[in-house]
Amino acid sequence: MVATLPKPDLRYTWKVTASSFLGNTLEYYDFLVYGTAAAVVFPKVFFPDASGFVATLSAFGTFAVGFLARPLGGLFFGSRGDRHGRKSTLMVTLVVMGLSTILIGLLPSYGTIGIWAPVLLVVLRLMQGFAVGGEWGGSMIIVLESAPPNRRGFFSAWPNTGGFSAQILITGVFAYIYTLPDDQLLSWGWRIPFLLSAVVLVVTFWMRRSLHETPVFTEAVAGGKESEPGAVEAERPKHGPIRTIFVDDWRNLLLIIGLRFAEALPYFLLTVFALSYGSSALGLEKTQLNNAILIAAVLSFISHGVFSAISDRIGRRPVYFFGAVVVFVMAFPFFAMLHSGSMVLIVLGYVLVLNLGHNAINAIQPAFFAELFPAERRYTGAAAGREIASIFAGGLTPFIATALAGADGTRWPLVAGYVMLGALITMFAVWKAPESFRRDLSATGKTVR
Repeated sequence: MVATLPKPDLRYTWKVTASSFLGNTLEYYDFLVYGTAAAVVFPKVFFPDASGFVATLSAFGTFAVGFLARPLGGLFFGSRGDRHGRKSTLMVTLVVMGLSTILIGLLPSYGTIGIWAPVLLVVLRLMQGFAVGGEWGGSMIIVLESAPPNRRGFFSAWPNTGGFSAQILITGVFAYIYTLPDDQLLSWGWRIPFLLSAVVLVVTFWMRRSLHETPVFTEAVAGGKESEPGAVEAERPKHGPIRTIFVDDWRNLLLIIGLRFAEALPYFLLTVFALSYGSSALGLEKTQLNNAILIAAVLSFISHGVFSAISDRIGRRPVYFFGAVVVFVMAFPFFAMLHSGSMVLIVLGYVLVLNLGHNAINAIQPAFFAELFPAERRYTGAAAGREIASIFAGGLTPFIATALAGADGTRWPLVAGYVMLGALITMFAVWKAPESFRRDLSATGKTVR
């Protein structure tokens, strides 16, 4: 079934885009501030009895735990969003996500409450991951379904720069945190970045309250039950969106898992693992790596705009494949640049991997993933697919990379090979994926193959 949708209001589209951008910024801020703290502070605050290497692995293990809850959140909130609407679901994910992060900032240390400190840390991390699982899919889809058809890639790319706007915020905050004496850093300084998320939470909640439900949902999904009974009954799914995506859309779910490797591996490797590896194994100053991340984060806004606009003209697949090739080629050179200790080469490595490789993928990922699913199960499919992939291609990255590199970091070629393998998996997935940039978003029923 295909519904006739009203012409998008460009001014309102920008408003929806700004709201989703702030929501995604909060999502990534919450997760990356945890990742940064896990690399720098948490081994001493929550795992003080373990050796340095084991404590770091334990901290990164709690980082990975959040990703285990994300698929459940994607399924739960995705199903809710496909049944009851995108906007109301996003209000819930925003509040749960923000409050869990604030509570992490209020946790007592291991020295205060003993084993309950890491236990509560894991519980809050699970809550955080559960909410984040529904936030990304909904915030991207509400933009995609509100944008002009020929500019869907462009508009949906901007919320996905939330990871880099969050990185700018985190870099600025931790630039101050790193100046604190160790005793202040470990007692109260590390809490500041977590508590500051309350500001983004309040602003985003205020903006999101004034949004409308998307025309695709109101006309094609909620309104589809009333129109042309004969045509609708032939295409209407017999089961709910969760069961349907695993029965009818399982190929696209597998594709999304493969498509995520070349995006998630380099991102978490460069923004989380490298902070720990660079300082402990190479003796680099934390400020060097943070400045390199900051430069790449600023440039990401330009690259996202360029790559997304190109994808609206030539399609998603060519741009996505290009990004995966860059990630593959740069795996070993990046480590060589990092080992050089030269600030110029380190920044160049970050720019090439993130802005040229990762950004080409990240810019069009929201449109590409969502366009693979029909309207009545789009939220469930895109959210669940991405978050299931996050377990394999995201949350475990710092843990696996740390284990592969070893306690002294001398086995770094294994980490580079790990990235290359992920890029190859993504290239294969792009080759098997259908082109989707001209798909009618109001279509329901059959999946895209």
